[in-house]
Amino acid sequence: MSLVDLIMPKLGESIMEATILKWHKNPGDKVAQDETILDIATDKVDSEVPSTAEGTIAEILFKVNDVVPIGAIIARINTGGTETMIASAPAVTTAPKEEYEEAKVVEHIPYQPAPNTFVPNGNTARFYSPLVLNIAQSEGISMTELEKIQGTGQDGRVSKKDMLHYVASRGGNQQVIANTQPMVNSQPQQVTVLPKEQPLRNEAQMPTVYQGNVEIIEMDRMRKLIAKHMVDSIHTSAHVTSFAECDVTSLVMWRERIKKDFEKREGEKITFTPLFIEAIVKCIKKYPWLSSSIDGDKIIIKKDLNIGMATALPNGNLIVPVIKNADQLNLVGLTKQVNGLANAARSGKLKPDDTNGGTFTLTNVGTFGSIMGTPIINQPQVAIMAVGAIKKRPMVIETPQGDTIGIRHMMYISLSYDHRIIDGGLGSTFLNAVSKELENFDPNRAI
Repeated sequence: MSLVDLIMPKLGESIMEATILKWHKNPGDKVAQDETILDIATDKVDSEVPSTAEGTIAEILFKVNDVVPIGAIIARINTGGTETMIASAPAVTTAPKEEYEEAKVVEHIPYQPAPNTFVPNGNTARFYSPLVLNIAQSEGISMTELEKIQGTGQDGRVSKKDMLHYVASRGGNQQVIANTQPMVNSQPQQVTVLPKEQPLRNEAQMPTVYQGNVEIIEMDRMRKLIAKHMVDSIHTSAHVTSFAECDVTSLVMWRERIKKDFEKREGEKITFTPLFIEAIVKCIKKYPWLSSSIDGDKIIIKKDLNIGMATALPNGNLIVPVIKNADQLNLVGLTKQVNGLANAARSGKLKPDDTNGGTFTLTNVGTFGSIMGTPIINQPQVAIMAVGAIKKRPMVIETPQGDTIGIRHMMYISLSYDHRIIDGGLGSTFLNAVSKELENFDPNRAI
């Protein structure tokens, strides 16, 4: 019998985990190569995982809603013979099903597929999953101390949740449960020894009482991931936002004049987005640090200009499909890419590659009526630009005959950038360069 491991695929440089949404196959089912086995989801896109071999599903290692690290083995496929996996894989059959139910990704604890070197005492009858043993080893919890932790899992097993609650209480409240190591403390009265039968309580578990007339809505999976992504970005980058005002009258009048002919000739509606991306790309060519990322104390300049465009979904969430090599596309190519990715996003047909590899992001807050915004950087990028709503306003116009007042189409643009490598001078210079590109748009440009 030959077994092939099905690995959780890498879905982008910033994606470290994925959630299993649905299994299309069960153990014992036959599967063809490239046939879909399961659906997964990340904070960017839902995707299908195809089989890498033809054969029979021998084992499924994770269940629906499990969060699995990239590179983990999620299933095994028997590509020959009729033997069961139990005959050739005793290492995984010694543990009940709960071992895999607990093997979910834990924040800040690296996934280690190899057997853990933290071995229980020989005289203990309790079962501990590799994940629990890994947490105990990384947190310096002795085996004797581990045996004193009350488990809430099946048959009283210690689960990942039990370990996290114990570690949080152990570190935050200076509480211990029968720790065998001698403790030196100048204020011993602050140390509390909890009885073995007393379960550890976490304040986060206590129900919250809301006052007044309220409606409680549970975040959906995508909103939870977006929220985490945004908070992580704020904790990663030193955010600074600069603003500029630009007169886009020539651009607006040109688009109004050619849009019908453009649609008739190309079969595509031309929006302002490809025009904005075109201006951004020209300016990144002059200031390449705006298309970069940080790796420790190294600055990684991205030569491939892949521009992400924030797109609103029907459910109110946002997703950022990426236009690859935008600097190599003319206005027609940019328009087709923008429309194609936007339609795919709204219809749920984006592929994992459609959201990967972005080096700079554009978000149009003007679509929702805002005149300006302070967007959060899309990690691991170092800058994101927001364009506001275009408004007619009376403005002073300089002419050879003197100043005059006229009605102009005005727009605010803003740039949020990572102040660790982008100083105010560079950020403002780049922003003003984009503004000038838009203001100096050729109204006689041919399509």
